[in-house]
Amino acid sequence: QVQLVESGGGLVQAGGSLTLSCAASGRIFSINAMGWYRQAPGKQRELVASITSRGRINYADSVKGRFTISRDNAKNTVYLQMNSLKPEDTAVYYCNADLWVSASRADYWGQGTQVTVSS
Repeated sequence: QVQLVESGGGLVQAGGSLTLSCAASGRIFSINAMGWYRQAPGKQRELVASITSRGRINYADSVKGRFTISRDNAKNTVYLQMNSLKPEDTAVYYCNADLWVSASRADYWGQGTQVTVSS
């Protein structure tokens, strides 16, 4: 019913930049918050950044000043601009959306995209 499709991951050198995109599609009534999480090998999944439908933004302390989240509500798309990347940013990045499908509210996840930062 609902799909989140991510793109933009890859391999980059430390200090470089990448932009991730995530487009939500399907029978969506409305989207509350959208966000990005990441999971490094052997670690728990953690919040990177989130943005509500009204534009309220939250960042993990580890990415503040380096990452920027934005959202195009008309396209049901969320972006993550990642600058000054560090090797510790290496992880699988997952898109998340808190949304309404008809009268049901649920969390949806993308399939994940690998970001690898080499030193």
